[in-house]
Amino acid sequence: METSPDISAAVRRLYDTFPFPPDPLSDEPPPGYNWRWSWPDAYNFCTGQKPQKLDIRILDAGCGTGSSTDYLIHLNPEASVTAIDLSSGALKVAQERCRRSSSRASLTGARSADFRHLSLYDADQLEGEFDLINCVGVLHHLPDPIRGIQSLAAKLAPGGLMHIFVYAELGRWEIQLMQRAIALLQGTQKGDYPDGVKVGREIFASLPENNRLVKYEKQRWAGENQRDECFADMYVHPQEIDYNIETLFELIDASGLEFIGFSNPGYWQLERLLGKAPELMERAQGLTERELYRLIELLDTEITHYEFFLGKKPVNKIDWSDDKALLAAIPELSVCMHGWPSQQVFDCNYQLVNLSSAEFEFLQGCLPPPAPPCQGGEKEVTSPCQGGEKEVTSPCQGGEKEVQKTVGEILADVEVGLDEVRSILSKQLILLTPS
Repeated sequence: METSPDISAAVRRLYDTFPFPPDPLSDEPPPGYNWRWSWPDAYNFCTGQKPQKLDIRILDAGCGTGSSTDYLIHLNPEASVTAIDLSSGALKVAQERCRRSSSRASLTGARSADFRHLSLYDADQLEGEFDLINCVGVLHHLPDPIRGIQSLAAKLAPGGLMHIFVYAELGRWEIQLMQRAIALLQGTQKGDYPDGVKVGREIFASLPENNRLVKYEKQRWAGENQRDECFADMYVHPQEIDYNIETLFELIDASGLEFIGFSNPGYWQLERLLGKAPELMERAQGLTERELYRLIELLDTEITHYEFFLGKKPVNKIDWSDDKALLAAIPELSVCMHGWPSQQVFDCNYQLVNLSSAEFEFLQGCLPPPAPPCQGGEKEVTSPCQGGEKEVTSPCQGGEKEVQKTVGEILADVEVGLDEVRSILSKQLILLTPS
């Protein structure tokens, strides 16, 4: 049986051979938007409010080739980002990726990241604490995931958030079968990853078209698995632990952190599965939260992973159930809303939202007020700097700056109720700052 150092070395060899993920490098900022990697949007999802500060510290734990790091530095231009990984080969790609995309940093204000060749187990070697820790697709490849998550939890600042992605066993059953088949046919060549990819592809090519493994591969993964890096990560990985709800919460409980919630809450609504059976819904009311989650995954076995947030207390939350507090809050539009200004926009999960005319008018009221007119134009002022004085252009002094409106002030001019505001908030179209 392989020991933990042997397994870690095998994982390192895999990613040195097939750096993952194999996303193409670009001289432009990364495409699209993942709100889970945006501190304001992630904080809003977890606490119901806009964060008080943006100049935070972020750790990308197990960054691989840097796709997540690239998003983190561009979506959080005021943050300081550190990225660590076990594979030196993957790190080289990550550094080049972020160097190239940051060459256009003037477009987003992105900073460069600090890359470290380091295991999650050795996160204690990093100085200080982090406000946001991102750990996607890593813990399930560790020989000791509990040790890994505890190592990261120790580096999370009070009030900080941790975003985690791990595999789910029920939706990966066919993958597990293929992994075992490849290992059997490789025999003593197990650990030769190019050979494993070759064997796996030959198996798929030889199996009947109506074979369950073939159908599952074509339906779910064929597109991305055209790349050998993806195929190897899925089918010939030397270490993988797949979770169910029960074992997942054993991992979470061991972290000592607070479970805040799954980042895809719509999946975890029993109504979508048993809504047509009121008696069953009534029976389910007696279940604990974790029992309810377990029931849902047993009834919908397509789930292939869990994605969720943990927090280190105190994580101060607001649910905006108090009307007075909501009316006094200051709203602003979320940057993860696509298609604005329009009555048809996409929310943070790229789901189409049709806004009523009144809702559209409310969102217009959330826009920042225009800058006051400038009296006398710009003026040249002299300011001290190292190496002498220089002239700089400074904005002139205009009138008093208009204050951003509260929810109550906007509603005074718009026919929208508080329930509609809460609905808009639930779609993450706005962020609120308490008064």
